[in-house]
Amino acid sequence: MAMNKRGNVRLPPEVNRILYVKNLPYKITAEEMYDIFGKYGAIRQIRVGNTPETKGTAFVVYEDIFDAKNACDHLSGFNVCNRYLVVLYYQSTRAFKKTDTEKKKQELDQMKTKYGLSTPENK
Repeated sequence: MAMNKRGNVRLPPEVNRILYVKNLPYKITAEEMYDIFGKYGAIRQIRVGNTPETKGTAFVVYEDIFDAKNACDHLSGFNVCNRYLVVLYYQSTRAFKKTDTEKKKQELDQMKTKYGLSTPENK
């Protein structure tokens, strides 16, 4: 019955079953994550960041896309240990667009020297 109700619903293209969660407390445990996110449906996997760059973030993978949408709608702005969660849909295209800033800076410097341009910091 539930599938018939959901079968005709059109979701926006950015909606998927993987959620990216930011602004988590650093001391949050996997059990606490399952308690918070498990209320909205079956969870396949939770990955909590543990390096200095990824602390306070997590990926939550739901079994069903509609459960992920429900969780995203209800948990964005949810208060956990005096921190408000930021819950977004994971976008693979955005994740892989991270540029190597040092390489881009070198290319820019090469272009400046090639065309004889200078900026105030280069004078």
